[in-house]
Amino acid sequence: MNKTTQDQTILNHLKSGRSITVVEAVRLYNCYRLSANIERLRKAGYDIVTHHEKNSRTTGSHARYELREVAA
Repeated sequence: MNKTTQDQTILNHLKSGRSITVVEAVRLYNCYRLSANIERLRKAGYDIVTHHEKNSRTTGSHARYELREVAA
């Protein structure tokens, strides 16, 4: 999958009202550089927020990305 396709795929996922983590991106879309995709989408003007969550099985945390809704 090329960068443009990955960016659009991730954006479509976020626009559907779902959030995404790195693990989900790998499992669903074979996307191994989610943070790079998110950065490009942010630079393109999308308001994507990062939620830091504790890992359920190990120590540490991970990021969950979500597209902030734009008021109509």
